[in-house]
Amino acid sequence: MNDKKDVLDNGPFFHGTKAELKIGDLLEPQYLSNYQDKKSNYIYFTATLNAAKWGAELARSESKERIYIVEPLGDFENDPNLTDKKFPGNPTRSYRSKSPLKIIAELSSWERHSDEEINHMLASLKKLTEEGKYVIYD
Repeated sequence: MNDKKDVLDNGPFFHGTKAELKIGDLLEPQYLSNYQDKKSNYIYFTATLNAAKWGAELARSESKERIYIVEPLGDFENDPNLTDKKFPGNPTRSYRSKSPLKIIAELSSWERHSDEEINHMLASLKKLTEEGKYVIYD
């Protein structure tokens, strides 16, 4: 983990996805991204439930949406896709790591964003994609 003096956030940390995982499983980089048709160099996570909900809701799959509580097993950094591009100062408390995340627990219940909010987000992402502006710096 990060040295105590360099800790970016103490968590708890969440990972939203549609992948079915078990307690103790490791989430690792170099697997197909939830959002693009390529392998991701990082594993992404957040310290806010709201951002984790978006991760689960927007993941490309028809499987059940899931939010896991995770433990970073190595150093991590602010997610530059959000902090540098959209939300300076990292209010979403979004991070990425090249080290694995260990699944500690799964949230058994959580409130989804409304269908209206999800559809609006999907339409916004589609527009950005069509304009060539939906880029994940990975």
